[in-house]
Amino acid sequence: MGSTTRPSPAGPRRLQRCAGKARKSCWSVPGAIAEGIHRLDWTKRPREINELQAAAAVGQMGLAQVYESSFGKHGMRTAQILLTHADLADRERYLNARSTLLTLLRLGCVPIINENDTVITDEIKFGDNDTLGALVANLIEGDALIILTDQRGLFTADPRHDPTATLVEQADADTPELEAMAGGAGFSLGRGGMLTKILAAKRAAHSGANTVIASGQELDVLTRLASCEMIGTQLMARTARMAARKQWMPDHLQVCGHVVIDSGAVEKLTAGGKSLFLIGVVDVHGAFARGEVIACMNPGGQVEARGVPRAGAPAPDATGFG
Repeated sequence: MGSTTRPSPAGPRRLQRCAGKARKSCWSVPGAIAEGIHRLDWTKRPREINELQAAAAVGQMGLAQVYESSFGKHGMRTAQILLTHADLADRERYLNARSTLLTLLRLGCVPIINENDTVITDEIKFGDNDTLGALVANLIEGDALIILTDQRGLFTADPRHDPTATLVEQADADTPELEAMAGGAGFSLGRGGMLTKILAAKRAAHSGANTVIASGQELDVLTRLASCEMIGTQLMARTARMAARKQWMPDHLQVCGHVVIDSGAVEKLTAGGKSLFLIGVVDVHGAFARGEVIACMNPGGQVEARGVPRAGAPAPDATGFG
């Protein structure tokens, strides 16, 4: 859910109806810092990172209480999961997080997921709740990513300024024109504007998950979506689901370095699905260790793939890539 969307008192009951249809869900929720600022009686958002992290620590307690109380009234258990990008960048921690989430779902719990703002800095943030939700969808190989916001969905233009703008009811998640419709980086109602939702849908498509962008104020939105009703904008995943390990690599928001590869290596990677060997590497940039995710760029500077090196830099004479 977006920061402008809050669950109604009837939300858990409606989710309970969805669970009755053998559907399980994780909730990715923002607002820890804002809740902390409110509980600490601060009149404005602080600038110092230590004060922001303190506010997040206080706010996370508040969010956990709200969701536990709301769901508990309907006999539903909740669990709090706090994630950082480092948790998903490390393969072992990624698998541990996946195992925990799947176990909670199997036990009938509703995981309430938030970014762990108490320990992160801007350089290592997911950046917005839409991205976090997409990464969680991939983590558990979910069937759908539902983004609830204060907008009806994606429009062909900004409806606040263009009276001819119409709602995009359905499209492929990887359609290039969607980003232009979302207005690019300059069109955002908050940190997670419509563009981040489109990018999240593209990311969720890696695991075969379809995405719905809809208004959180829409009546019975979750139960109606569970009944396959068309609401908001539906972005379909048309690409084949990636294998788990290959899916993990593009989910990295940061890479530790990159290599420039020649045209022959580009063709083998993209068309043939082959591994990259040293003979195809033209240049190496950045310091990285064995097992860290790096980008593979063509001579023109475009990223063609990501990979996990079998040796680190600066030791290119021993490099091999999986």
